[in-house]
Amino acid sequence: MSKHITHWIGGAPVATAGSAPRRGDIFDPATGKVSGQVDFAELAEVDQAVSTAVEAFADWRGMSIARRTQVLFAFRELLNARKDELADIIVAEHGKVHSDALGEIARGLEVVEYACGIAQLSKGGFSQQASTGVDVYSIRQPLGVVAIISPFNFPAMVPMWFFPIAIATGNTVVLKPSEKDPSAALFLARLWQEAGLPDGVFNVVHGDKTAVDRLLEHPDVKSVSFVGSTPIARYVYETGTRYGKRVQALGGAKNHMLVLPDADLDLAADAAVNAGFGAAGERCMAVSVLVAVDPIGDELVEKIKQRMATLKVGPGCNGDSDMGPLVTGQHRSKVASYLDSGLADGAELAVDGRSHPVTEADNRGDSTADGFWLGPTLFDHVKPGMSVYNDEIFGPVLSVVRVTSYEEGLELINANPYGNGTAIFTNDGGAARKFQDEVEVGMIGINVPIPVPVAYYSFGGWKASLFGDTHAYGADGVHFFTRGKAVTQRWLDPSHGGLNLGFPTNS
Repeated sequence: MSKHITHWIGGAPVATAGSAPRRGDIFDPATGKVSGQVDFAELAEVDQAVSTAVEAFADWRGMSIARRTQVLFAFRELLNARKDELADIIVAEHGKVHSDALGEIARGLEVVEYACGIAQLSKGGFSQQASTGVDVYSIRQPLGVVAIISPFNFPAMVPMWFFPIAIATGNTVVLKPSEKDPSAALFLARLWQEAGLPDGVFNVVHGDKTAVDRLLEHPDVKSVSFVGSTPIARYVYETGTRYGKRVQALGGAKNHMLVLPDADLDLAADAAVNAGFGAAGERCMAVSVLVAVDPIGDELVEKIKQRMATLKVGPGCNGDSDMGPLVTGQHRSKVASYLDSGLADGAELAVDGRSHPVTEADNRGDSTADGFWLGPTLFDHVKPGMSVYNDEIFGPVLSVVRVTSYEEGLELINANPYGNGTAIFTNDGGAARKFQDEVEVGMIGINVPIPVPVAYYSFGGWKASLFGDTHAYGADGVHFFTRGKAVTQRWLDPSHGGLNLGFPTNS
């Protein structure tokens, strides 16, 4: 074990020196070896982080928008310059390939760049002479201390869905990252400090349910942003709102990709493989169900199988790997169990990922024999009610469902309890327009398999994929992290003056 990860509070790591009463192992998923340990916060550490953020809030909210924006720009430049370092950290602890780690950083940077425009984004309205001598205007103000609870699959991007806008609007942050890959959060904390963010504005506490529950209950935490599984999202939403907090809790998904007979099947097969097996399927926007409208099913499945056979599975740090391991051995075992249950339920195991070859060593020469590997897996003739269809597997398992018409495919998608993302592949503009109107899903791709919105729109699903009515980032993010006030004013006409011939500046 070479590293010890602890909390970041008030601009510095907490000096526990390995004395924390509870700790968790950090693994290298490609080798299966323990690479370090992370401290788990007790109530005292969470309370310390929150109280530090409370103290920092008064000064940070009072800092000019011009100064806040300068810090954001500096953070953006530092992160862009050091993105390869952060990508290496993600690869080492999560296991995804380096190019995929760079991709998540790039998407997170989009939100940072969006937040750099906070002066425009947070403007209120003004109505002069609403009544005689009376003006009315609106303003938006920060909430205070905000909590972010993020998952293992995007240790950089998901926190960046939230904290750039939270910080830009004048809030202070306590981030609780996944204990499975905690180092990225500390890297980001150090970048914030280097960018000039005052100590205490951005804090990190590591841990498990103890830390989560304290953040949900703490009276000084004003909002909670969460991404994870639907059962935990529901728990976070119900607990947080019971304690009077504003909560946005993004849950799980079972994303369907509907392929119509007129679609370009080569394009659809490429998209299914890319969206189904990228990041080893550990994406809430991964395509996990392909809905093929016959008679194209057999041809499409064959094209997908051909592409799957070419994928190189190996360590994420190896430049030629297409797909890395799963994040932990426990998660790998859970995902692999669906191969047996799918067969037992009557689905056809068209490609068994357990037999897919794996690169024998990483680029340092370390053996991958004990890594958390499962190759790309394909089930065909899957039906609703089977576990591989019903459950969010969160691994490299793609299920093909055959239907006879667009209407049957649409009905299947709308009947699913999840409503995160979906896609349609077709060359018929009328069918695509009809689909985007009729499908009961929050994010829709038309010949785009992973329709994650750009930063100036907002991310979020429907039904069991979102608890709360506010999506992440974009305009929804600005509104989530601020509260509105309406001001009605009447003034006498005072006279005042003074001489200053210098050019006015912002400060």
